[in-house]
Amino acid sequence: MPMTDAVRDDGVRRVAVSRAAADLELRRAEFDLAVHLGILRVGTRRNGGRVTVRQEEIDRLRAEDGFPDTLRERVRTVGTAEGAQLLGISPVRFTRLARAGCVTPVAFYLNRYRAVVWLYLAQELAGLAARSPELLVGISPPWMRSRLDGGTDCRPRNWRSRRIERLLSLTGDPWARAAVIAEALDPVQLAEVVDDPYERAYFGRVRPEPVFGQRGSVAGREAMARLMLADEPDEILWRRVTLGMELDSARELRQAPRPGEERLTGEEDLTGPSAVEPADARADGTALGHVPALPVEQGGPGEASAERPDPVGEGAVSGLLARLRLRRPRGTGRARRTGPPRGKRFAADPRTRHSVPHADQRSNR
Repeated sequence: MPMTDAVRDDGVRRVAVSRAAADLELRRAEFDLAVHLGILRVGTRRNGGRVTVRQEEIDRLRAEDGFPDTLRERVRTVGTAEGAQLLGISPVRFTRLARAGCVTPVAFYLNRYRAVVWLYLAQELAGLAARSPELLVGISPPWMRSRLDGGTDCRPRNWRSRRIERLLSLTGDPWARAAVIAEALDPVQLAEVVDDPYERAYFGRVRPEPVFGQRGSVAGREAMARLMLADEPDEILWRRVTLGMELDSARELRQAPRPGEERLTGEEDLTGPSAVEPADARADGTALGHVPALPVEQGGPGEASAERPDPVGEGAVSGLLARLRLRRPRGTGRARRTGPPRGKRFAADPRTRHSVPHADQRSNR
């Protein structure tokens, strides 16, 4: 069946992703961002199946006033130069605002020098200009200068917090939520909080994955893995505390499986990409989370909290359980040698505790 053909599942009309992007007049990158931001809800992919979109979701967005311009504006992203032009300031001042946490990145990419280039939602920049115009002109406020003079760069932390919040909103399973939070801790920190290696390995099986699978270059995925790690003491402490809370809830629900145990009932729904059509979804397509996430570093007392969308997802822990399953049980394989060791043979002297040469060896002397 061609990818653009409509399909039916339980009486609900669904279409493929390429057809949905064409109907919404979005480029594929814009369509992906709309899904990550929760603007558009798609069907859950399981067992390697295709991601589909309900026709009613497409009809809902097409019925909005100003379609398709309003939809495109909601997913429009800008870099530093275009963002500075949008705000009417210099790129240097825009970078200072971003480093101080006044704006939160929504995504990033690597340039040809493999340097991280942050992207921002154009709508959020317009909101900053309307909300805090004093940040765009004149001398920077003292709190901003103190942050920048101390070498603070809030961009990775704010992007990380936004991404984790989005992933948490896509699942209600405590093990999956704990796996999302665990991704922000390095292996040493994670082992201190979760001392059971089977539980840490289980995180890799239940962690929500990107809706459209692992995408991008190897360098991009490696950069994301580095950016996902909390690197400030207060953030590390926050992640450790929230991970402990989620882990307590997960252990009460069920225990992590051990090697050789039967797969838990319903685990098939947890190992694939997270459900993107949550039961407790709001009207705007996002869902409610259960554990408060680390607050985004904002640009001042009057700065409103940014939304918590998620552009991408990544990573899995694997290998431990597989190696343990492949280990051969005792008693199998080559039989052990039960006789005396090779070389000189010794027989126990019943009169002493010492070993004396065997009779046939004494006769050869």
